[in-house]
Amino acid sequence: MSRAEEAARRAELAAARDAEESRQAQQLVDAFVVEARARGIAPEPLRATLFDGHGVKTDKAGWYLRRNKSVAIGDDGAYYVLTVPGGLRERFSGVRLRPSPPPLEVGRGGRDGETGDLAEFLAKRLDAG
Repeated sequence: MSRAEEAARRAELAAARDAEESRQAQQLVDAFVVEARARGIAPEPLRATLFDGHGVKTDKAGWYLRRNKSVAIGDDGAYYVLTVPGGLRERFSGVRLRPSPPPLEVGRGGRDGETGDLAEFLAKRLDAG
């Protein structure tokens, strides 16, 4: 097997692993949305932060998972990263969020104290009401 074929095979395996992780994480997210609604925890309008640091409105509502409001679960059951590109136009008009595949570990590769299991973040959000 050539190096290129080995690299392609490793990429395929990594993609399959990521897809399975996202499938498992989506099950946690779906259960969270059901439980949040059952507890009467209302979603709020989500705001995003542009790469330049400005806060902007979005087209979604949901529940923030992190204190810095950089990650949220939408009321549509999607996982959103709320740090987005944009400029002057987006500062006035807002942004349309695109869902990201949910990870089982929030903030993977981030600084200490800002990462953790998705299940823990979801439980903390439910406990906070």
